[in-house]
Amino acid sequence: MLLLAFCATLSAQDSISYKPRINGTLRGKYEYQTQEGEGRFEVRTARVSFSGKVMPRVSYKAEIDLCDEGVIKMLDAYTRINPWRSFNFTIGQMRVPFTIDAHRSPHQQYFANRSFIAKQVGNVRDVGAMVGYQFHAGVPVVLQAGLFNGSGLTGQKDYWTKGVNYSAKAMIYLPIHLDVEASIQKIRPDIYTVLMYDAGLTYHYRNFLAEVEYLYKTYARDAYKPVHAVDVFMNYDLPVGNDKSLLKKVSPLVRYDFMTDHSDGMRYVDGAKDKAGELITNDYQRHRLTAGVTLSLARPFVSDIRINFEKYFYRAGGIAKTSERDKVVVEVMTRF
Repeated sequence: MLLLAFCATLSAQDSISYKPRINGTLRGKYEYQTQEGEGRFEVRTARVSFSGKVMPRVSYKAEIDLCDEGVIKMLDAYTRINPWRSFNFTIGQMRVPFTIDAHRSPHQQYFANRSFIAKQVGNVRDVGAMVGYQFHAGVPVVLQAGLFNGSGLTGQKDYWTKGVNYSAKAMIYLPIHLDVEASIQKIRPDIYTVLMYDAGLTYHYRNFLAEVEYLYKTYARDAYKPVHAVDVFMNYDLPVGNDKSLLKKVSPLVRYDFMTDHSDGMRYVDGAKDKAGELITNDYQRHRLTAGVTLSLARPFVSDIRINFEKYFYRAGGIAKTSERDKVVVEVMTRF
């Protein structure tokens, strides 16, 4: 019996491939700002990742972006241990468990440009450790929680702290085609603690998907007024052609997102980071309507052409950043 059990274990291990999986995402785009009459080409993403297993319950991932708005960035670098099927432990550099839209990789995004929640308000990667647990309580439930340095991706070498940041997220998958997510995060970019709360609903039925997400951000000692951000979008997939056709799917989609005046939590003097300064408005309050269509040349999120038009509405006195103005965006995304 022991010999049979040992042979069965060896057979199960032999069925697991330990070869690294290589994936990548390329996004090239053209943007034209309608009011300024100016355009540009840009390589927005050039990601390459290596992932795999070194044994049945130990996996890894390393991902680098060779052109994140022209800058090389190490994104993911972690090891994950699964001592049980329902539990995992991850240590290294990763996206923290917070928000819905910010967790989408570039090849999973529905629009050419990210929502305000994903780009300005709730976009955090950090170095730390995270646990995940999933169970069934009448419906599937996934829980994630982690502790993180707060040093960001590049400030690890001489970074020491008496406190840590934390983040926790709960996901519930209801049988009525509805996913419910809620999360909380504490960060300390400078001397002020920032607390963020996020909640959202995703409804998906056949070819239709709709999502709404809300984020509330507060600053300790009233260093800056609370921030509110909303992201709402709908997408509908229309299969076209046949197996031999170049075009596989056409997806019309529309989005509304909004954010109030926002501070990144750092102190500034005359526009430069300075410990003698105070928090300032880095992003002015604005609404945005985005409408467009995605042309899928292969199965979803493998080769897409994203055509979007973005219309911005700023509050009185709001200052628009160079790339945050009315524009037409044509993006080609390829995942390999």
